Amino acid sequence: MFDKFVEKSKQIFSNREIVLKIIITFAFLLVFKAGTYIPIPLIDTNTIKATIAGSEFLAVLNAFSGGGLSNFSILALGISPYITSSIVVQMLQLVIPKLKEWGEQGENGKEKINRVTRYVTIVIALLQAMLIIFSLGAKPENILINSVIDYNQIYWLFFIYMAIVITAGSAFTMWLADLITRYGVGNGSSMIISAGIISSIPTMFITLSNKYLGANFTGWNCFFFILIIVLYVAMILGVVYFEGATRKIPIKYANRQTAQGVQDANIPIKLNSASVIPVIFASTIMSIPLTIIGVLGLQASSNTTAYWFNQVFSSSQPIGATIYVIFIIFFSFFYSFMQVDPDKISENLEKQGAFIPGYRPGLETKNQISKTLFRVTTIGAIYLAVLALVPIIVSLSFGFSSQESSAITIGGTSLIIIVGVAIETFRQIETASETKDYKGFME
Repeated sequence: MFDKFVEKSKQIFSNREIVLKIIITFAFLLVFKAGTYIPIPLIDTNTIKATIAGSEFLAVLNAFSGGGLSNFSILALGISPYITSSIVVQMLQLVIPKLKEWGEQGENGKEKINRVTRYVTIVIALLQAMLIIFSLGAKPENILINSVIDYNQIYWLFFIYMAIVITAGSAFTMWLADLITRYGVGNGSSMIISAGIISSIPTMFITLSNKYLGANFTGWNCFFFILIIVLYVAMILGVVYFEGATRKIPIKYANRQTAQGVQDANIPIKLNSASVIPVIFASTIMSIPLTIIGVLGLQASSNTTAYWFNQVFSSSQPIGATIYVIFIIFFSFFYSFMQVDPDKISENLEKQGAFIPGYRPGLETKNQISKTLFRVTTIGAIYLAVLALVPIIVSLSFGFSSQESSAITIGGTSLIIIVGVAIETFRQIETASETKDYKGFME
C-alpha cells in the first residue's frame, strides 16, 4: 500500500501543471491567512477572545475564519456567509419555482444560481456582522478603542462602519475562493475553511502542552497528554472510514448487453450524505441565544432567564445536549433527502431503461431507494451526533476550561470538514494527473 502511495505521489508531482496549481492554491491561502491578522479600525481586541471562547456559535465562526474573528480582522467572518448563502439558496430551490427551473438548466442555470448566491452572501454577511458588532457593542468598552469611547452619541455609526468593513472582507474572501477554484486545486470555499481549521491545530497542541507538560509535568499528566493525542488520531481514522463509507444499490440496464449478459451498475449512497451541514445548523441554532445572553452580561448563577437559557441551549447540559442531538438527527434526514432525491433518481433510472432487480420502475423503485436512504441516514445521523458530542464529553471528562475547550477539539465539525476536503481534493488531483497522462499517451 505504501508503494502505491509513493507511486501516486511521483505521478502527481511529476506533472508540472498540477504542481503549479498546488503552488497557486497555497499562495492564495497565504493571502487569506495574512488578511486574518489585519484588524478592523477602531477595534480593541483585548476582550474579544474571551467572549468568543464562551460562545459555541462564535467559536465555530472563528474556526471557519481561520482565527480572523478572534483577531477581529477585516476577514472576521471568512467564507462562512457564502456557505450559509449556498445552503439557503439550495433550500429555496424547493419552494421557489424559478430557482428550481434554473437548477435544471445546466451550466447556464448554474451560473444564474451562483449569481443569486453571491448577492445573498453580501446580505447575510452584513446581517451577521451587524449582529455580532451590535451584540458585543452592548458593552462598547469591550470592542472600541479608548480614543472613541467618549463619542457615545454616535456609537451606532462606528458599529455600522465596522459591519461594512467585515462585509467587504467576506466579499473579498468569496472572490479569493473563486480564484482557487478556477486556478488552483479543489473547491476554493472548502480549501479556505480547511486552511483556517488546520492553522488552529498548533494552538491545540500548545494548549495541551501548557496544561499537561512543562511546569505541570507529572506522570499522570503525561499519561493524559498521550491519551488525548491517541483519541485525536483515533477520531481521524474513524472519520476517514465513515466519510468514505457508501451503500451501493445494484441496478441493471435492460438495453445494454455484453458478452456476459446484462451489464451491472449501482447507485452509491454515502453514509453521511448531509456532510457537516446538520452539525453547523444545530450548533448555530443552539448557540445564538447563548451568545446574546453572554454579550448582555447576564450570568446563569444570578439571573433566572440566563439560567434556563443555559440549561436549554447549552450542549454541555443534559437538556441542551438532548435537544442538540435531536436537531442534528432532524437536519441529517432533511438535508440527506434533499441531496439524494428518490423521486428524481427513480425518474432518471426509468428514462435510461434501468431498474433495481426485484422492483418495478416508478413507485416501487422510488420506495426502495427511500427505504435504503432512510436506513443509511439513520446510521449517518447517529455517527454525526456521536462525533458532535465527543468534544463535549472529552471537555467534561478532562475538566477543560471554556478557552481550553475552544482550542482542544477532539472530533466535531472540524474533523469532518478537514477529512472530507482532503479526500475530495486528493481525488481531483489524482483524476487530473491520470487525465493528463492519458492525453500525453494519445498525443
